[in-house]
Amino acid sequence: MPRGDGRLSHDLDPQRPGPQDACGVFGVWAPGEEVANLTYFGLYALQHRGQEAAGIAVSDGSGVVVFKDLGLVAQVFDEPTLASLRGHVAIGHARYSTTGGSTWENAQPTIRATSAGTTIALAHNGNLVNTAELQREAAERRLDSDGATNDTSLVTMLLASRPDLSVEAAALEVLPRLRGAFSFVFMDESTLYAARDPHGVRPLVLGRLERGWVVASETAALDIVGASVVREVEPGELIAIDEDGLRSTRFAAPEPKGCLFEYVYIARPDATIAGRNVHSARVQIGRQLAREHPVEADLVIPVPESGTPAAIGYAEESGITYGQGLMKNPYVGRTFIQPSQTLRQLGIRLKLNPLRENVRGKRLVVVDDSIVRGNTQRAIVRMLREAGALEVHVRISSPPVSWPCFYGIDFATRAELVANGLDNDGIRRSIGADTLGYVSLPGLIAATEQPKSRLCRACFDGEYPIELPAGHLIGKHVLEGVGRRVAAEASDATADTTTALNDNFSSAGGHNSASAPLGGTPDLMKAGLTPSAATHLR
Repeated sequence: MPRGDGRLSHDLDPQRPGPQDACGVFGVWAPGEEVANLTYFGLYALQHRGQEAAGIAVSDGSGVVVFKDLGLVAQVFDEPTLASLRGHVAIGHARYSTTGGSTWENAQPTIRATSAGTTIALAHNGNLVNTAELQREAAERRLDSDGATNDTSLVTMLLASRPDLSVEAAALEVLPRLRGAFSFVFMDESTLYAARDPHGVRPLVLGRLERGWVVASETAALDIVGASVVREVEPGELIAIDEDGLRSTRFAAPEPKGCLFEYVYIARPDATIAGRNVHSARVQIGRQLAREHPVEADLVIPVPESGTPAAIGYAEESGITYGQGLMKNPYVGRTFIQPSQTLRQLGIRLKLNPLRENVRGKRLVVVDDSIVRGNTQRAIVRMLREAGALEVHVRISSPPVSWPCFYGIDFATRAELVANGLDNDGIRRSIGADTLGYVSLPGLIAATEQPKSRLCRACFDGEYPIELPAGHLIGKHVLEGVGRRVAAEASDATADTTTALNDNFSSAGGHNSASAPLGGTPDLMKAGLTPSAATHLR
């Protein structure tokens, strides 16, 4: 599936992808507006944050309906579908899975009905680190997982498990117990909610429409629907929006630790984070690169598109001419249909091709955003040399990625990170470059115009701001394993519990076993009065 903004450089081989973006969330409360359409356009603006699945939940006050499926936003939704999703409040989600497999059950928004007749739908950007602990609690309370194996479903289940409380009150009880990174948008029949973890790892912004409010992962999604930016949702803040207006409540003291990698790669260049325009930050990173790693060369070229702003900055600072040396095919991206071995051997040529007249006989500075395994840069260097480049000097607009992320970005495992096993010269030799230079961590931080203390830098320096659980109770597929582990432990107590857990966490079990495969018919899902009464409408 192609990336929404054309940033294809990390996905040369679908079997060995680079860093995968965090998810994108969007929410709108706007009586009199076509909220499903607004959500669709908002998700379109956030497509770069997740390309595995998309979904929209909407309510007209009488009930919540969710429509979701695997695929890009434009593949999942068409005009008749959007026209059927009518109401005054909606939330949406563009997913890349950082917890749970890529299945229909794990697509978002998730939906739950309570015995009190309230329905909750929720979308999540981030990753919880106490998922196993929360799952044990759910198992002890005999809460039904409904077949999903991700932390978002767990949170929705916990919110819906207190029918004696309002959704707002339940959120104020549940949110302080969550550890990790989360930017939530969720809703019931009449109200839009938004919440951000106390560290504010993943971005979340609030916008104003003429007749309503919008919440989104990035300011670019506000721009596309004509909303003005009001402010960021604060770390540790819960917002509720309904006919009585906007209410804000603190559920935890803020300890800001915004993700530094958002500035490097994840966020759109036209986004603004903590008051800093991302494109400007990336240009500044390129200038810093030129100061830290100068070289005599004839041409500065980017690896499109994510290396472009930093390449512009490098050229400006160094005085070396900026130009294009690699052309990208925007129609080739990740796909569920795996290429043949012959095509796989072509590798990067499916996506990037050199401008031979521009690079032949030139000493090149090639600017990219990061090196994960080194496969991308190795292929690019080889291709440019074959096209006649005299020298290839690689410059990277982030420090070496040496540690995995547990807060919403799916990097390779630490064993696969090339910077974990090689020093700078070893990496240079591995990719075949004449020289290699990374921007320094202080240089990167300075470009964000944020103090070091307010940024999560864990993937670069290994300092994790949110405590991680001991052992192996963390990771993308933790719930698939934890479900079985909890079931086994519970077998000594009651056979009924074991049976329930095995049903809930088997790969094909749960109430959503009628999920639609890619290319099949997506399900329109409306919650009934109880979770077990949820039905799928074709």
